[in-house]
Amino acid sequence: MGVLSRKLLGAVAGTVMAMSVAGTATADVPESDRAIIIPLHNWTGATIGGAIAGQILQDMGYNVEFVAVGALAAAQAIADGDVTFTPELWDNNLGELYPTLMAEGKIVDLGEVGIDAREGWLYPIHVEELCPGLPDWEAFLGCSEIFATPETFPNGRYLDYPAEWLSRGGDMVRNEGLPFDVVPAGSEGALVAELNSSVDRQSALIMMFWAPHWVLFKHDYNWVEMPTDLVEKYSMQKPRVFKAGWPGMFDEWPVASNFIQSFQIDNAAQEVLMDEIDNKGVPLMEATRAWIDANPDKWQPFVDEAMAGS
Repeated sequence: MGVLSRKLLGAVAGTVMAMSVAGTATADVPESDRAIIIPLHNWTGATIGGAIAGQILQDMGYNVEFVAVGALAAAQAIADGDVTFTPELWDNNLGELYPTLMAEGKIVDLGEVGIDAREGWLYPIHVEELCPGLPDWEAFLGCSEIFATPETFPNGRYLDYPAEWLSRGGDMVRNEGLPFDVVPAGSEGALVAELNSSVDRQSALIMMFWAPHWVLFKHDYNWVEMPTDLVEKYSMQKPRVFKAGWPGMFDEWPVASNFIQSFQIDNAAQEVLMDEIDNKGVPLMEATRAWIDANPDKWQPFVDEAMAGS
């Protein structure tokens, strides 16, 4: 995941469809003129994977279109074949929609994205000076007042994901009676801004967050060590990050589907691109095109494998 502003997302959705990329089509592809529809979700990690895969497919000769749509909103469109595949899903943040559609055979699992992900309650490292027992769970609960604001006192303030991302951490606070008030962030950018502000002011902050993310290169941080039973109860365990798609894609575009299924990107590549896009303002398609051109060794084997398996 990472920050992608609404303005940038709108610009991508409005202009990418008209992009022309030099094709490298062979006699075998494309198998269909029908467009492969790739959603650009509202976190940068997913848009990176989608943009890279889509541009490589364009280079192979396929008709590719990008649309701006959230992961949950895309589920039924994938099941209906109106969207081809989603380039990144986190299994502990999906609710029941995707699992239900997958169990019904309306969406297929396309394998791992390739990143080593983590998610949980994060704090900047200076907070350990304010609560010396951290990252221990009981010490953390005993220090809850250091996270308080005038609006939450005597409870601490727990900064949650934006409401549209679901609220497993918030559910834990509420259901377990923890001494915190849940405050949803307005956006991913707001989470990043709060972390930067906490470091600048050396103030206490506890927040739901994830890795990989470019902002974690800027700051030292740690994760609260939650009890195993709560980790399991609220799906705070290490997430599986995977791709999912329309079952008909393998009949419509067998080579492209083989490529999509096998293609992976690792933490290092994703974080470098997150920094380029989120922190330096490089447009999504420009940053990912440069990465493709500079790193054929990272993606050409997936193309070769797909072509050989056709």
